[in-house]
Amino acid sequence: MSEAPYQVIAAEIRRRIEAGELAPGDRVPSTRALVREFGVAMATATKALQVLQQQDLVHAQPGVGTVVGSPPAGVRAVREQPLELNREQVVRRAIAIADAEGLAGVSMRRIAAELGVSTMALYRYVGGKEALVLRMVDTAIGEFPFPAKAATTWRKGIETTARLQWSAYRRHLWLASAISLSRPQALPNLLPHTDAVLRALGSFGLDGSTALYTAISVFAYVRGVALAMEAEVQAEQDTGMTADEWADEHLDPLNAVISLEGLAGFRAVFQPGFDFDYDLDRLFEFGLELVLDGLEVKLSRLR
Repeated sequence: MSEAPYQVIAAEIRRRIEAGELAPGDRVPSTRALVREFGVAMATATKALQVLQQQDLVHAQPGVGTVVGSPPAGVRAVREQPLELNREQVVRRAIAIADAEGLAGVSMRRIAAELGVSTMALYRYVGGKEALVLRMVDTAIGEFPFPAKAATTWRKGIETTARLQWSAYRRHLWLASAISLSRPQALPNLLPHTDAVLRALGSFGLDGSTALYTAISVFAYVRGVALAMEAEVQAEQDTGMTADEWADEHLDPLNAVISLEGLAGFRAVFQPGFDFDYDLDRLFEFGLELVLDGLEVKLSRLR
């Protein structure tokens, strides 16, 4: 009987580790990279990594991805004492996996394997996958509480809220895609963010719809830029190139298209010696200022 595709992938990664092609601490190919290399579905690539983790050949490292080597001692300790499992441990383990591999890497089976318990045992603590993701969101956003001292102006109130969300998205790249704008999640640590913006707008005497549209617009901006962070980190993991390195490699083809198509706006910017540093933190701050400047004009008219 031929091996299943996930077993073929796991065997190949195991071979690379045993041959020294992947050394301890090296990052193994991401699920997306495995999808491209082996032509399989995302679920198959995820299952292959799960097999390797169950064999203690690799483990998830937050902010990096899946790397070669046994999990840290703290994780092994949890495996040795499964009876002490609690909801926070389950949620934190899920967050660690998502930090390393994105939400696609999170599954009840995967978490159970890392904690050394049965998959069914997890449902007592967190319910199903959907309920787990909600708890992950609430826990992650709760790591960035509002300062005790209230903001002194409406603008500072919105700035504080936007920057807290940006910091949360910065630490947990999967978080932006897990938060919904159209179907708000009633979470204890998330609702205060909307409430803070609505309170900041209180002095303008806005009707309810305008106030909510304003709050949603602010969050849509922050979340929109944050979504680019996860995509960029994934692209860097898959290609081994930073955004600046990628831009340098594609600069000549870009200039050729600009010249061929007569794109005057680009030509005016791309002068000899021009150097653009693509920095998402700078983009966030620049865009936030634009949003607030425009909002100030709009709110002043409405008032």
